[in-house]
Order: sequence, then C-alpha cells, then structure tokens
Amino acid sequence: MEEEQPVELPITDTLDLHTFLPKDIPELVQEYLHQCVQQRLKYVRIIHGKGIGIQKNIVRSILEHSPLVESFEDGPDWGSTAVVLKL
Repeated sequence: MEEEQPVELPITDTLDLHTFLPKDIPELVQEYLHQCVQQRLKYVRIIHGKGIGIQKNIVRSILEHSPLVESFEDGPDWGSTAVVLKL
C-alpha cells in the first residue's frame, strides 16, 4: 500500500474544510493558522459548513486554544468563522 503524500495548498485568506475528513481538521487548521501568520495575513475565514455544528465546534475549540488567534466570530454567513490573527 502506498503512503499518502501531503497535499500542498496555496495559503489564502480563506480555508474551506468541505473537502477534508473531520479527523484531519485539527492538524490542518493549526497548520493553516501558522502559515497565515508567516504570510502576515491578519484576517482569515474558515468555512466549516452549516450542518449540525460538529466541524464548527472543532474549529472553535482550536481557535480558543491557539496562541496565534486574537479573536474570532461568526463569519458573514452562518457556515464560516472570521478570525483575527496576532501578527
């Protein structure tokens, strides 16, 4: 069985989690936040979807405990979270 290779994604001010497995979200979001700070992106949006709130709760838990996050709130739509990063 072949080992899965990491997929490199361009870092933009928006991360859409729809294409990722829930088990991968914690590590993905933490790495995304780190890369955004490295690229000096102060305002980012994480799209977790509307659903029943499982992915939103995972994302919010990560943001609450991250030293890289200044603040966060509901995004412009109910399915995302707007994040202000510490630069």
